[in-house]
Amino acid sequence: MTWSATARGAHQPDNTAFTQQRLPAWQPLLSASIALPLFFCAGLAFIGLGLGLFYSSNGIKELEYDYTGNPGTGNCSACALADRDRAPPLRCSCSWYFSLPELFPGPVYLYYELTNFYQNNRRYSVSRDDTQLSGLPSALRHPANECAPYQRRASGLPIAPCGAIANSLFNDSFSLWHQRQPGGPYVEVPLDRTGIAWWTDCHVKFRNPPLVNGSLALAFRGTAPPPNWPRPVYELSPDPNNTGFINQDFVVWMRTAALPTFRKLYARIRQGNYSTGLPRGAYLVNITYNYPVRAFGGHKLIVFSNISWMGGKNPFLGIAYLVVGSLCILMGFVMLVVYIRYQDQNDEDEDEE
Repeated sequence: MTWSATARGAHQPDNTAFTQQRLPAWQPLLSASIALPLFFCAGLAFIGLGLGLFYSSNGIKELEYDYTGNPGTGNCSACALADRDRAPPLRCSCSWYFSLPELFPGPVYLYYELTNFYQNNRRYSVSRDDTQLSGLPSALRHPANECAPYQRRASGLPIAPCGAIANSLFNDSFSLWHQRQPGGPYVEVPLDRTGIAWWTDCHVKFRNPPLVNGSLALAFRGTAPPPNWPRPVYELSPDPNNTGFINQDFVVWMRTAALPTFRKLYARIRQGNYSTGLPRGAYLVNITYNYPVRAFGGHKLIVFSNISWMGGKNPFLGIAYLVVGSLCILMGFVMLVVYIRYQDQNDEDEDEE
């Protein structure tokens, strides 16, 4: 045996059915009797699932109110006019009165909605420092360059949290009141503000820096809040388990939206007498109007909504399934007509022969 033959044999795969590709194989031959039932069955399955999703979405109740404050749209218009050219805007309050003729079934979720706000803008979406948000002390005082121009203050102090996303934090607030009897007093409805952010965000991605002498304020000493913030990050909430980088509202805002019109969860209504939903009666929403949207032509809304097994109200998925199912059935009929036509033609050719 020569050297070349020995070398060639050393690199040759084992003589097995798997390595030599001799395993038995099955290659389907799609005939009309197989393909047509598949198309019809898939179409019927898609249509059935689409109908279920569509009617489930339509069964979700929503109540929304645009409190942007366009002229003639309610008492929030005074706030919008006063705050149009100010950043940050002046503190202003307005109210929304509404009534429910019947029970609004729970669990009820309170969202705020913004329109024409492009959180998916590339420069905006990368304007953050995830290392800083993870609580690393060195990153706290040396923000990433992606945060510019919200990286440092003019005095040279590092901004914490840095970046355009944090600087534009939504800061309107709401409280809900219920008038149980006509002419009676309004009673505040408890809003559950806990657990509104993703668990992985609060416990993995976002962490406060280590406490200094048991104080979070000392941990952030030597940093400055973003320019649009009226107070530092460690004063976002009096609750020590909901302040700093792990504040629920802040964490929800930092998860950027993919579309220019989006909703973010503000609170759940599921406590006390409201665990089954909002009873019939008159309601009042007190709005602390801080967030300016008129400068970029946006709108802001309050949305009350419940959910179903498929989540929130979203008819798109049901419509998409219905369209795909209808196309499958349509294509099945087209192929059936083509098959019958050419089958008859083949039979005639065979008879002539």
